Amino acid sequence: MTRKMSDVTRAKNGRPVHHWRRDVVELAALFTAVAVADAVANLVGHGPDGPALLAISAIVLVATAGFHTWWSRRHGHAPPTGDTGARPLPTEQQAGPSDQASATPDPVAEESTLWRMRTTVKDAPGSLAALCTALAGQRVDILSLQTHPLADGTVDEFLLRAPGDLAGSEITRAVALAGGSDTWIERADAHDLVDAPTRVLGLAARTALDAAELPLALRQLLGRCTIRSQPAKPVAGGGAGPEAVPAEGILEDTVMRLRAPEGGVITVERPYLPFTPTEFARVRALMELDAQLGPRVPRSHDVLTLPEGSDITVRRADTGDLEAARAMHERCSQRTLGMRYHGPVGDADRYLNHLLSPRFGRTLTVRTASGRVVGLGHLLWDGDETEVALLIEDAWQRRGIGGELLGRLVAMAVEAGCASVYAVTQASNTGMVAAMRGLGLPLDYQIEEGTLVITARLDAASVAARPPYERQREREFSEETVRD
Repeated sequence: MTRKMSDVTRAKNGRPVHHWRRDVVELAALFTAVAVADAVANLVGHGPDGPALLAISAIVLVATAGFHTWWSRRHGHAPPTGDTGARPLPTEQQAGPSDQASATPDPVAEESTLWRMRTTVKDAPGSLAALCTALAGQRVDILSLQTHPLADGTVDEFLLRAPGDLAGSEITRAVALAGGSDTWIERADAHDLVDAPTRVLGLAARTALDAAELPLALRQLLGRCTIRSQPAKPVAGGGAGPEAVPAEGILEDTVMRLRAPEGGVITVERPYLPFTPTEFARVRALMELDAQLGPRVPRSHDVLTLPEGSDITVRRADTGDLEAARAMHERCSQRTLGMRYHGPVGDADRYLNHLLSPRFGRTLTVRTASGRVVGLGHLLWDGDETEVALLIEDAWQRRGIGGELLGRLVAMAVEAGCASVYAVTQASNTGMVAAMRGLGLPLDYQIEEGTLVITARLDAASVAARPPYERQREREFSEETVRD
């Protein structure tokens, strides 16, 4: 909508612009009005009733002005009853300096950083308020707060949003001045925005579907920590057995020990940050749920066709596959077993039950059409690291089975949130080296006395975009996977 130039006052650089012709016209009108008023006053004032007429005229003018004021106040806000023919001024346009102010762009939102912070305060009225006031003084927004009562105080766990230029040390300094002690802080991410009850319920659901999820669930529940599972009969001996841990578990500062449902011991360690009784109770509840549900492994499987036409089945395994796995070990040569276990191989019962247990990781088996196991792939939770290991029966080697298993294990590690996986083998094991290189991931090599440790970093963008085993399968298999 446009307006006539005479309807509004134009503005230039935020200042009104007046035309000189309008000033001349207004000045001429003023002089004309004064001349007419003087002529009327002379004409009426010199008459016989001049003064009376002037007084009456003044009274009438005052009365008219008063009536007009009363009428406009009473009816000035009434809605219009019809089109008056006047063009209304658009509300989005203003004259004068306001135009310049409204055209100024909004300031860019300040960048922020998420922090997880834990601190201990005295259990006294006003202690938490002082802490919040100190954070507000640093322009820190509190997104969530959890309290962990202790005997002599309270541990408060915060999720904070702070200005991007505010260092963590400045936050902890302000907290210390407000009465906080034993303060710990680290960067957080968007996953921490989920509230604690929702996160615990999600972890419980994952554990209910798969027993192998328990160590991962504990790690996500407690944050950065190391989880070790010790079987009831240790493979290498040593260590405290289950009988040394009471049924209710042990909480010792930065270490928790609990009995595993299958009879072993689960140890959880977290450096520099003691566990609270609240966290200990959450872990016990999650493990009680796991014990009530018993052993469970997803039973879905994939049927794949090798290039020569043989069909194989890949699926998850557990201790129920112990006999078939032992039979495969008996068919393997000593060289193949030595490549896998890095030395002389004794009784397979010492380690197979441990490897097949979902408590210590995930195992995939490869079966032929007759049901015979010809390959095993292990993804093992080794503290805060993850190991991958393969064993393929001699007659089935160099057919792409090892690459298929390794790709699937790495995809599981990515899904579990692992930052890397490593494989321990011998330098002469060219098959394992080729399988690791076939992943297409950044690799690190370490060789010590003939033992080769290959570490694959899983933080590459290609891993998140596409599981490695899909690329491997395209090279080594001729048909698509058929899911049960």
